[in-house]
Amino acid sequence: MRIPTHLPKEIRNKIKSMLKTKYECIFEGIPKRGNPSSLVSIYTELYMTKGESEQVNAEHEVWYVEAAAKKTDTEEITVKCNDIFKPLPDQETPVKTVLTKGIAGIGKTVLIQKFILDWAEGRANADITFVFPLPFRQLNHFHDKEFSLMGLIHHFFPPIADIENIHFEDYKVLFIFDGLDECRLPLNENCQCWCSVKESVSLNILLMNLIQGNLLPSALLWITSRPAAVNQVPPQYIQTMTEIRGFNDPQKDEYFRKKFSNDEKLAERVISHVRSCRSLYIMCHMPVFCWISATVLGKMLTKEDSQEMPKSLTQMYTNLLRIQTKIKNQKYTQESLLNKNEISKLDKTMIIRLGQLAFQQLIKGNIIFYEEDLRECCIDAKAASTYSGMFTEIFKEEFEFDEQTVYCFVHLSIQEYLAALFVHFRYINTGENSLNASISKNSDLYELHKSAVSMALESKNGHLDLFLRFLLGISLESNQKILPCVLSENSGSLQSCEKTIKFIKQELAKNLSAERAINLFHCLNELNDNTLVEEIQNYLRSGSPMDTELSPDQCSALAYVLLMSTDVLEDFDLSAYNSTAAGRRRLLPVLKICKRACLHHCNMTKFLMEPVIQVLQSPNSLLTHLDLSYNKLGETGVKLLCDSLKASTTLQVLGLGDCNLTGSCCEGLASLLIHPLLTLKELQLRGNDLGDSGVELLCGALKETSCQLQRLGLSGC
Repeated sequence: MRIPTHLPKEIRNKIKSMLKTKYECIFEGIPKRGNPSSLVSIYTELYMTKGESEQVNAEHEVWYVEAAAKKTDTEEITVKCNDIFKPLPDQETPVKTVLTKGIAGIGKTVLIQKFILDWAEGRANADITFVFPLPFRQLNHFHDKEFSLMGLIHHFFPPIADIENIHFEDYKVLFIFDGLDECRLPLNENCQCWCSVKESVSLNILLMNLIQGNLLPSALLWITSRPAAVNQVPPQYIQTMTEIRGFNDPQKDEYFRKKFSNDEKLAERVISHVRSCRSLYIMCHMPVFCWISATVLGKMLTKEDSQEMPKSLTQMYTNLLRIQTKIKNQKYTQESLLNKNEISKLDKTMIIRLGQLAFQQLIKGNIIFYEEDLRECCIDAKAASTYSGMFTEIFKEEFEFDEQTVYCFVHLSIQEYLAALFVHFRYINTGENSLNASISKNSDLYELHKSAVSMALESKNGHLDLFLRFLLGISLESNQKILPCVLSENSGSLQSCEKTIKFIKQELAKNLSAERAINLFHCLNELNDNTLVEEIQNYLRSGSPMDTELSPDQCSALAYVLLMSTDVLEDFDLSAYNSTAAGRRRLLPVLKICKRACLHHCNMTKFLMEPVIQVLQSPNSLLTHLDLSYNKLGETGVKLLCDSLKASTTLQVLGLGDCNLTGSCCEGLASLLIHPLLTLKELQLRGNDLGDSGVELLCGALKETSCQLQRLGLSGC
């Protein structure tokens, strides 16, 4: 698109200057405070892929990280941030709207910041005339107001107001809407059609018409969102879907080397430590966790520190709180406390109040807070930012409009940690069980743990999984020693922890989902109990025969061991493990991290097919070969498979030999074979009674130009 010569260059330059000033520095984890770093000097390229998956992630986002940890070594279409609007090689239509999804802390906002800075400094996308970033968190403040498109731009970008009659359709304009998951505007697809850039209308109608292309159809749009909220924008309005996976393994190392660029030995020691702890290394796919790890390990490895190096999540976050408080004492009050772990009463009070806020809002499902939420917990943000440097390190405030400020924790996991700390502290000091008011005061700590385990297991999406890990980890004396002024030592008795471990093992023997069961193994790890895992590792080393039947909890332990390994599984044979249907279901999440799966003779009922279908639909699936032969799937099973394979982005070979299929199954299979996004190259149907009519349907599909299948096995059909 041409840039008209009559456009006053100074206006464009003012916009660039405005954005350069705003985005050239980064405050990792800490907005508007501390010593900013140059974004260009520390920016590490994120692993981002292009894909069309519309699958919504319903699990806790930490599960998404663990699945994505294995995904980044496979062949995918990767994209760099400055190429976000370049079409795919086989994509004929221009890219107008891009939706980028990624979990909290994975780097969406920093990615946008780098894109804007590169444009403002002339390094990329020079063909774009104007870039207008409009985060949803800002727009929420105007949910009850009306704007014209021109008025909205004038409000946020005053230099544009100097031009009275600017025709944006003459220019290449990009609007960036960051944080769809935080949007409080009702984006209704069936809203009023609106085409005028100068007449005012409610903000939600304005935005929806921009997305639909009714308003300023030439404009480019870039929207970011956490996975669970992407369906707020109908897929027909999105030309390209991208997904940020965070850092792959080489990018993690690059991040730490840049972070400690003035001390190569320290960088290597940090890298070596996180690599030695699988759970920490997986979490380092999130840039924000790399920042947490660098903050903690950078301090602990450079100065004399009596604390044990963190190997669990609870240890890492407790040390983060200790170190940030210590930095505060040195920076803000110049205190020299005799006990390096001692903190002031003010800081202790602030930690507990932040924990109360974290817990109350976690239960409500909120990650964004307002002044009234803080007042409920007796938090005065202005006073706290003056006397508590620690407060500014883990809590942030953004965007003051209409005298209202938005608050949130640096990351959801910090909110979950502080919520757990508050629940433990309240129980120890008042005897109250914040999770179950019906439990009598001063009951055994085990009762609190039991309440937490039960609540987490009842959660459909696992939103309390990480909270539970932290709560149990805090009860260990070794973790209480890290911050004794807040976590009174021996406040979690050894006897209570042993009873909790026993209770968790009892729950593992019940009919749990695989995800909830595996999280209980993470909990056992936080409690330093690895007996079941060691039992399974001995089983694997011994090559136990098939007549050794694995119980469901042993199957969960096996799945946990395999999922926490550093390697992608090339092959997984479910029939090699002797167990019940419940046990085999616990094993099926392993399909997330394997390339070729054999499920022969496994009696794959609907109960067992459900987790298989979840894997096939997952955007993080590695599965390329799936053999379901010798299972009586029938018409119902095939229909489930066909629906899921339309969302699969990886499967290339599918075996359905001797699966009790008939001609009535072929209509769904034929429809699948002509699906434009199907990746399947080989389909094996031998030994099924398909009949002439079924084979004719399949042959008809093979003749269609959209069919990409290269091999179809019909022996004995």
